[in-house]
Amino acid sequence: MPFEPCRRIAALMSGFQQPWFIAGGWAIDLFVGRETRPHDDIEIAVFRKDQLKLKEYLKGWAFQKVMNHALYPWENEVLELPVHELHARNPENGNRLEILLNESEGDEWKFRRDVTITRPLPSVWSSTQTGIPFLNPEIVLLYKAKRTRDKDHHDFMTVKDRLDRTQREWLRQALKRHTPNHPWLKQL
Repeated sequence: MPFEPCRRIAALMSGFQQPWFIAGGWAIDLFVGRETRPHDDIEIAVFRKDQLKLKEYLKGWAFQKVMNHALYPWENEVLELPVHELHARNPENGNRLEILLNESEGDEWKFRRDVTITRPLPSVWSSTQTGIPFLNPEIVLLYKAKRTRDKDHHDFMTVKDRLDRTQREWLRQALKRHTPNHPWLKQL
């Protein structure tokens, strides 16, 4: 069945009362409406302010935080930048989940690598017709621009002509500010 990993995550997160969304390459595919490439893992994004609510929601899961490219146990401390990535494992069935903490202030999303790059919260994510929330592609691509790998370039090429004028212009301006010599700028 298409998007099976995303459907499993949506079922798992169905009772979580805070915003969450599929991130990374799966978000690109959800936007496009079809699986365009193989995926090694699945990530979700939540707002940093909701991290402890997520941990409570996934009670019983083992959590680790990523610091300096290594995994460390995450107790109940509130995580601040630069920590932005968590790994969770359900000991009952072995299911794993990567969680990316996103910054927000008031009614704005903020790019963690440059908090002057923002978006109104309602424009950060969308949902599929079946209700699976996903991070909008222009934001996914901004994150992928830091160290562009082949799969990231594939995602850009897959989605660049599907972006509406607002998404395209926002991505162009954000890339100019964050990575002014990025090769994607020539195609936007």
